[in-house]
Amino acid sequence: MPRSKERNQPITCTPGCAPDAHGDPAMLLERGREQDLIGDLLHRLDQGAGSVLTLTGRPGHAQNALVRWGACRAGHDGLRVLRAQATPAERELRYGVVLQLLDALADTAPAAQAALIAPDDRQPPPGADVVLRTARTAPALLVIEDVQWLDPASRTWLQYLLRRLDPRTPLAVLASSCGAATIWDTGGDDDPAPPAALPVHHLVVPPLTGRGVAATVRACCGIPGDEEFVAALTSATAGNPAVLRDVLREFTDLGLSPDADHLPELHALTAGVVGEHTVRALDGLPAEANSVLRALAVCGDLLDFSRIRALAGARTTPEDRIRDLLESVGLTVSVGDKAHIRFPASKARVIEDMPAGERAELYSRAAELAHDAGANDEDVAHLLLRSPPLGAPWVVPLLHRSFTAALRREDRHRACACLSRAMQEPLDPLARSRLTLELAAAEAVVRPEAGDRRLAELARGAAGAAEPPSSDAGLCVRAIDLGYARGDSEWARRTTGEALPHAAPADREALVALFWLASARDDEPTIPEVAPLPDRPVSPAQAGVRAWQLATAGAEADKARKLARIALAGDGRESPMMPRLAACAALLATDDHDEAVDALDTMLVTARRAHLRSIGARVLTLRARVHLCAARLEAAERDLDSAERALPPASWHPRALPNLLATRIVAGIEAGRSDRARQIAATPVPAVGEEGTWWPMLLFARARLAADDGDWEETLRLSRECGRRLLRRQWTNPALLGWRPLAAEACLETGDRTEAHRLRDEELSLADRWGTAGARGSARLWTQRLFDDDRDRAVARARETAALLHDSPARLAYLWSRLHQFGAETARGDTAAAVRSLAEVSRMAAAHPTSRLATAARALTIPPVAAPARSPAVVVPSGWRALSEAEKSTVLLAARGHGNRQIAEQLAVSRRTVELRLSNAYRKLQIDGRKELHRLLEALERPVADAS
Repeated sequence: MPRSKERNQPITCTPGCAPDAHGDPAMLLERGREQDLIGDLLHRLDQGAGSVLTLTGRPGHAQNALVRWGACRAGHDGLRVLRAQATPAERELRYGVVLQLLDALADTAPAAQAALIAPDDRQPPPGADVVLRTARTAPALLVIEDVQWLDPASRTWLQYLLRRLDPRTPLAVLASSCGAATIWDTGGDDDPAPPAALPVHHLVVPPLTGRGVAATVRACCGIPGDEEFVAALTSATAGNPAVLRDVLREFTDLGLSPDADHLPELHALTAGVVGEHTVRALDGLPAEANSVLRALAVCGDLLDFSRIRALAGARTTPEDRIRDLLESVGLTVSVGDKAHIRFPASKARVIEDMPAGERAELYSRAAELAHDAGANDEDVAHLLLRSPPLGAPWVVPLLHRSFTAALRREDRHRACACLSRAMQEPLDPLARSRLTLELAAAEAVVRPEAGDRRLAELARGAAGAAEPPSSDAGLCVRAIDLGYARGDSEWARRTTGEALPHAAPADREALVALFWLASARDDEPTIPEVAPLPDRPVSPAQAGVRAWQLATAGAEADKARKLARIALAGDGRESPMMPRLAACAALLATDDHDEAVDALDTMLVTARRAHLRSIGARVLTLRARVHLCAARLEAAERDLDSAERALPPASWHPRALPNLLATRIVAGIEAGRSDRARQIAATPVPAVGEEGTWWPMLLFARARLAADDGDWEETLRLSRECGRRLLRRQWTNPALLGWRPLAAEACLETGDRTEAHRLRDEELSLADRWGTAGARGSARLWTQRLFDDDRDRAVARARETAALLHDSPARLAYLWSRLHQFGAETARGDTAAAVRSLAEVSRMAAAHPTSRLATAARALTIPPVAAPARSPAVVVPSGWRALSEAEKSTVLLAARGHGNRQIAEQLAVSRRTVELRLSNAYRKLQIDGRKELHRLLEALERPVADAS
């Protein structure tokens, strides 16, 4: 008998037998050991000795190919071969396999065949003695494929035959099976043992190794596969030769090459082939094994095997028998007391082939069983998402917990799915409304239009309720407030108008506030008619909106400040968020930046706790504008990044998207990243975005870019259109958007001096009417070059501007004013003063070396000074040396105009620590407050005479 010299190559049974005589030769790769054992069996048989060899393994591991190879080899050696194959279809046919075996002896055993058709159970199994007599005259080989499907009568017949067989009888049995099944297995606990004297061998056929897979790829594809491809194929097929063959056949039919570039196609084909093999394996499984497999497909390894069996309703077949059977056909893998389906494609195919009703019912029972077993919430939620409503009291709380967990890990789709499923359960109206509000907040990110529709329905339903429960107060307000946060002012105005006539008295004040906040002007006609806001509202929501109205009109800054503070008083839990945000914007216009930031921080915490992503994004965008104003460029960028993470640009409503884009553009300009700013400016905005409140802001940002490019015609067009839209809304306050100086500069560059001067004077007049230092200083800063001043007047104007801005929180504008002051002082020849002006700018430029301000500062040159007369030195207070380094750092920042909050952020300490350091410093320096700190800073920046 020839032996294998190359373990990767199949052995032909005879020199004249082609490698493919028994099927695909690839099935016999790496099967040299098994072929050697079959050869030994045939050799013993030829020498007159009997034995039994059973080849087992998972389906597709070439057991049948090997026994067919052995049968062919035996026939060529002149041995008599009796062949049969057991099948699931004939499992109930008595003596079905025996009748196949006796077909070869039909001429000598007709009576035995007839007896098998109508057997007498009182007599020994007919035909066994005929086979034994035949073997004694000529060696015979019984070849039986798939003994796991033997019908009980044939199994009993074979066991009877083998018990009467002794080693000297030249009769051998070569069998194949899937799993561990042999001829001696009956499916019970008391299987008979084979005769002790008879050589019986049981060999498990292993999967192919990586080397065998590589050889199969080379044989099927004609070229070697690369290492990554072979590794992926080995993993995906688990080295199963039959699966491997079918996958590669389809792969080569597509004309693909076996390399890493085609791994996606490989995985897709493997999933399909594994699914087909799974279906074939299922066809032969007993009904209870199939039921258990379906339960495993639904639950995975969530439950132990005994609970899986209970879920499947398998009561008659022993647990171990079912487990062994599923493992034997290669469908499952056991780990401890649990089992799981080996291939994901098999699991998917099992679930796919289940009837819809049966599948839903199985998921329902699985969810209940998993919950009772104390399974993890996420695992139970996975089952609930695929089950019909259960009506159990634990379902909604569990799904809500899973919703919250999904939000924490930023899995918005999963979160929405959990809450949508929770709403399918029986719920009282209040609980349903609350879940709807939470679901709409989550949908603002992944499917915002659906969220808007939910909120509109919720607002109308809550407002139309005959007697809303007291615990439901404010539900309509919260729904509209949340919907408006995404930016659709027209939706908010329309929905509020529809809800107002039916609203509960407790909600009316807040709804009126939201209506006017969403309206373009406070005198806009409404349907139905809505009364205007009181001049001095007491309601926090109305106070916040009224403060914003005053800020946009640029009148009565003190009143706007007081109203904004009313709106932000308390913890704000009962007040809608958007009016509070409007109050913060009003405080930004009144130069009360620290108060605005404190309120924004509180709102951001509230929004994050409640998972209100759209509101959080609006808060972060406004806070970024505060940071820009204060020259905190990195903080502004961080807030804008956070805003986009909270609510991606695609989820912003087109009416509000210009707000985000414009703030991004301005941040890019100030940070010196003009290319990035231009990319953002080119972002397409749907046409409806031009109708929104924030479109003028985007026009202004684009106008600034056009001015930087020297395109004054485009600058003029954009800035005028910006102004036209603002004036149409009666927004005249320069503190909100200083478009007039830019338009005036463009007019000057294009030769229209008269219009430039008109716009300049109007800007200054309106800024003075508003009256805040930031507005007045900024108006003077950006109109300076529009005056035809002599050098002395230019210096005086620059110093006046810097003084105004020094007393405001507009730190960035202040630094620009100092840069302009440097230019005026240099032009007049006051080099010493110019150096002091530039020094303050240089400190900021050092911290932000790529910023627009730093670039402008580096472009300036200081003219040489011809040995000036020594000016008297300024005396620094003796207490300066007594300050600690921490106190000195804090004092210098305070002297440069930073608020306590800003100092705390820069030094990474608490605000209380800043207050204590300043108190200690005032005591040591013997000064009263911040006004004297500015004189101290001037002393430190000039030649110092020590007072000690």
